Amino acid sequence: MSDAPDNGQPTTPGSPGGAYTLAEILSQPSCWEVSLRVLGETGALDKLARQFAGAEEWIFIGCGSSYYVAQSAAATMASLTGLRAQAVAASELLLFPEIVLAAKSRRVPVLISRSGRTSEVLRVAQLLRERRIATLGISCAPGQALERLVSSALVLPAADEQSTVMTRSFTSMLLALQTLAATIGGRQDFLSARGALAKGAEELLQTLPQRVREFVSTHEFEDYVCLGQGPLHGIACESALKLTEMSVSYGQSFHTLEFRHGPKSIVSPETLILFLLSETGYAAELDVLEEVKQLGGTTLVVANRADQRARSAADLLVELAIDGPEPARTALYVLAGQLVGLYTGIEKGLNPDKPRNLSRVVVLEKQGSPEQSKHVAI
Repeated sequence: MSDAPDNGQPTTPGSPGGAYTLAEILSQPSCWEVSLRVLGETGALDKLARQFAGAEEWIFIGCGSSYYVAQSAAATMASLTGLRAQAVAASELLLFPEIVLAAKSRRVPVLISRSGRTSEVLRVAQLLRERRIATLGISCAPGQALERLVSSALVLPAADEQSTVMTRSFTSMLLALQTLAATIGGRQDFLSARGALAKGAEELLQTLPQRVREFVSTHEFEDYVCLGQGPLHGIACESALKLTEMSVSYGQSFHTLEFRHGPKSIVSPETLILFLLSETGYAAELDVLEEVKQLGGTTLVVANRADQRARSAADLLVELAIDGPEPARTALYVLAGQLVGLYTGIEKGLNPDKPRNLSRVVVLEKQGSPEQSKHVAI
């Protein structure tokens, strides 16, 4: 696929706009199985667990969607291992390194880039290399610069994509990093749940695309908001980004309970609010859902298992129904947001495979000064 930005013009009648993206969304369960099986067969995660056994802190670093991978991966690392973990945008580390690296703990920076070529991520890798800090990189493209700059690398070629936006690469890299956390933490319950995860996703994707498409086609929205807490906040951010990228719509994301503190002023029937209900915070998050519904908002609710209150407050309800530890289900919560972004873009006559002003990789080139962005995506 060319890296030249698409002009974002509507697709011509009969053209398969969004076909690549839809295929990649639907391929996620099989992609997870392949990627995790290869990691298991090579023993890569066990080796990394031994290599970084003395770590006191993990720092997950990325840009765009990869930064949202970092947010959810950091939350999982902390919950499964008890170690300190944080997510940092690559630009923050580049511009304010002493803030990010202020602590003197034994840390492991994890650099995330689908392409292995994202300029800011590569510059962070070089900065950390100069400081003699051991690093881990994860990408979906073999033989790229990131592999050469980090101390160790995880590469998931089965997860790479033809479309511009990240879908299966997002969930696959997240699951790989979550499985690393479970390996470090000795969480066999998480490792055992992975098979049910892929099977549950396959069953969900048999009906979810049509349900979302019908929902999108029968509503007209002016505003889009995605809400999630804890490890689901990164998923909420990613869901809002999918809407923005694929449909040229303005999507916002907040911590669920923070939505009360000002943002709820935008709620109306033309506001779609995507609720990602956790199990840990279910009762408190459900109160916000009911409050938003009373204000007249249109709601799409994703929950592992919903009670009658959630059912009554949801205009569209997506139930995952996956057994096992809560962190193991994190990746599934993004499926609804991916599909809403896809079908909203198609409904607007756009081509979600090639969003306006975007291409697959951010590569910064110097043309005198200052630096200019040659490509815009992740």
